[in-house]
Amino acid sequence: MEENIYVTPEMLTGDIVLKFPEAAIALMECGMGCVSCPASAAESLRDASLVHGLDPEEVITYVNRRLNEMGVDPAGVQMNE
Repeated sequence: MEENIYVTPEMLTGDIVLKFPEAAIALMECGMGCVSCPASAAESLRDASLVHGLDPEEVITYVNRRLNEMGVDPAGVQMNE
């Protein structure tokens, strides 16, 4: 099974959760329980990981793997603009 890439280090945590709501579960499993915090919306996934004392690459790998396991559509939620 091919692994999809859903998140990257530069993506803002808030954008990730909007596009892939299931990512909130994976992030909380990593120890990032404040995914709904207003400050997290403006932090990159790399920065948010570091703030929580986590290795950004491990978090990114974990989130991508969990979203794959959940069968999340790589296109994410499409917002009406």
